[in-house]
Amino acid sequence: MFSIGLTGGIGSGKSTVADLFAARGVPLIDTDLIAHRITAPGGIAMPLIAAEFGQDFVAADGALDRAKMRTLVFSDDTAKARLEAIVHPLIRAETERQRHTAAGPYHIVVVPLLVESGAWSERVSRVLVVDCPVETQITRVMRRNGFTREQVLAIMAKQAARETRLAAADDIVLNDDSATLDHLADQVNTLHARYLTLANGSA
Repeated sequence: MFSIGLTGGIGSGKSTVADLFAARGVPLIDTDLIAHRITAPGGIAMPLIAAEFGQDFVAADGALDRAKMRTLVFSDDTAKARLEAIVHPLIRAETERQRHTAAGPYHIVVVPLLVESGAWSERVSRVLVVDCPVETQITRVMRRNGFTREQVLAIMAKQAARETRLAAADDIVLNDDSATLDHLADQVNTLHARYLTLANGSA
């Protein structure tokens, strides 16, 4: 089961690169999407979260109150660990289910915190990092999310440093300020051809 772990810091352009692979018929398994599903109204994580943190962290529609939880985990590492103890096993189980049913020569697992989690690098065949300069990340996230510079820096402080991600990479897509969509597509085409060759060789 040949698989690629796709990761990158906030604002690096992971989703854009993932979509380019999907456009070439590569199955995507997005751990962020899985996390949102299990914490949506009726999601399997919600009874456990309510029991652990209380109804204050459940929104009126039954979903996780993300803003309130985000504030808590950023100020309390213990709360972060408690939340992860609930959601990570559920995300991992659903990810594995989707991996085993994925069609095609290879698939991509999109894991924003792949490097930080440690275990993921051992569960995929190769690690693909979408990279850009730190200042580019900050500018993009401020523009996209309306965050202040300080808010973006606080998020980035919880993520691996750029150098750490690059050291863990088998492959890199450069998505700096000069990268057009055509340039990204060219990089994805090269990698897609390489992955097909590697996947066929490992079959």
